[in-house]
Amino acid sequence: MNPAILAADFRARFGGQPRLFRAPGRINIIGEHTDYSEGFVLPAAIDRWCLVAAAPNGLGRLRAVSQTLGQEMEADLTALAPRGDWTDYVAGPAKTLLEAGLAVVGADLLIASDVPVGAGVSSSAALQVAVTRALLALSGLEADGVQVACWTRASENRFVGMPCGIMDSYASANGVDGGALMLDCRSLRATPAALPEGASFLLVNSMVSHRLVGGEYRRRREDCEAAARTLGVPALRDVAEADLPAALRKLSGDPAKRCRHVVTENARVGRAVTAMAAGDLVALGALMNQSHASLRDDMEVSLPVIDQLAAIAQATLGVHGARLMGGGFGGCVIALVDSAAAGEVQAAIAGAYGAVIGETPEAFVCRAVAGASEVLA
Repeated sequence: MNPAILAADFRARFGGQPRLFRAPGRINIIGEHTDYSEGFVLPAAIDRWCLVAAAPNGLGRLRAVSQTLGQEMEADLTALAPRGDWTDYVAGPAKTLLEAGLAVVGADLLIASDVPVGAGVSSSAALQVAVTRALLALSGLEADGVQVACWTRASENRFVGMPCGIMDSYASANGVDGGALMLDCRSLRATPAALPEGASFLLVNSMVSHRLVGGEYRRRREDCEAAARTLGVPALRDVAEADLPAALRKLSGDPAKRCRHVVTENARVGRAVTAMAAGDLVALGALMNQSHASLRDDMEVSLPVIDQLAAIAQATLGVHGARLMGGGFGGCVIALVDSAAAGEVQAAIAGAYGAVIGETPEAFVCRAVAGASEVLA
């Protein structure tokens, strides 16, 4: 995407000179379905972006055009309400900032994005973070990346209706160039984690689009909260791995399975950071494989076709490990691959999985980038 072209398109559509803001999508190396249990995650912002050209309009209204979708919206800032479509990810940030007591001005927004939608790489968070950054700047307001992440999570929770945790917004707002973030989702403190040399992360889209506003994701969160209540802890992150056997004796059914996943996944995050620091690709890959098995069997958010994709990836020469990434029920598999063989690995996995589903899946190697920022056209 070219910021200069988007700025020119904005001038043609709205008139005036816009400012430009961008926010990236994200991968998550490991640590899935742990953020809403105040646990640990290991995401990285990636080189797929949502780009917003924006200018104040003096009308007290929000006017937005999505070039990607070829659709537009307009609403008074005093009457923002969910519509159940993409516009909620534009109106939601504005509503959230207004509810925080901020004097947000009316704005014109032209939006373009190359973050794949429905692939589990946080296209919605990228859009909300970019819009939040734009509205703050146009209104003469400042906020750090942690606050932006909190506002965009609130938008998704309360306006969109998705009971997600902080990870997606945090990674998009605060990513570090060339590295991942080991994030404590309770304290919101993050430690940069260097990516291992000689390795790359390959994303392969299952071509099953997920929509997490539905009930299954919510039920997983409710199971985790029920398990925490039974165990008498604030959240499942407070159950140590050594205490898991005793905890499971107090639980049964789905809450027991969800508890086992969250506790073991939190432990895997810590081990993954150690493996990355040591450049131990075998250990890191094994942890990713274990994560997929846990997401499949204990969190139960995979699908048979995604299990096939993960198995194909895990069996491909040059792959150290692979797993379902994101909330589940569709989206991408992330694979840890030898950088020197990334092209061949991508072609092999895409070919084998394409034979299963009857179409060529989208696949790309991603690069870790910095978080949201204003850009010059």
